[in-house]
Amino acid sequence: MPLDHPLRLVLASVTKESCPKKLNFHCHTLCSDGSLTPKALAEQAVQIGLEHFAVTDHHSLEAYPIIKNELAKFQAAGKAVPTLWTGTEVSCVLENCLVHVLALGYKPDHPAMAPYLKGDAVVGEKLNASSVVKAIQAADGLALLAHPARYRLNFKLLVKAAAALGFDGAEAWYDYEMQPRWRPSAHVCDRVAALASELNLLHSCGTDSHGLSLLGR
Repeated sequence: MPLDHPLRLVLASVTKESCPKKLNFHCHTLCSDGSLTPKALAEQAVQIGLEHFAVTDHHSLEAYPIIKNELAKFQAAGKAVPTLWTGTEVSCVLENCLVHVLALGYKPDHPAMAPYLKGDAVVGEKLNASSVVKAIQAADGLALLAHPARYRLNFKLLVKAAAALGFDGAEAWYDYEMQPRWRPSAHVCDRVAALASELNLLHSCGTDSHGLSLLGR
């Protein structure tokens, strides 16, 4: 587990107020199932004034170099730009339940992540959560359980199982009602966050944007 990862300091600061205008570690582009082009997403990230974000297309890192290049253009023009972290949403099996893992801040060219960046979920042993978390951490990334309360199993079981496997964190603040304008769901997010803290897991937050605005779903 990369204990000195610089992204840890950022995630340690996450609160229910961090998203959607300060931090966003869960969003999508046309490179998977989103509606925004990478260029348009980069423009919105700058306009919103995000400080840190990651684009987490499913089993893809295709948008990352495009967005990185767009941010460099904004910066060269004198604009303040957010810090962009690598990100991918990876499917895996945890407690016999199909879940999603946010791989954040990993080395983009590390061979351990190659099987998970081919556009589709893997099969066989590599689909196990233990294999996924090992691959992410081998690539110097952080593994966080995405939207823990969206699965068929109770979030308490899944978060505890993730912690036992060495996950780095969980997506504590999420809009389970999927509002046009993001807001953390009452009660459930507080319970997820409390359990994550109890298990010494980092918190993340994100809009899980699939539409045309980074401010909502």
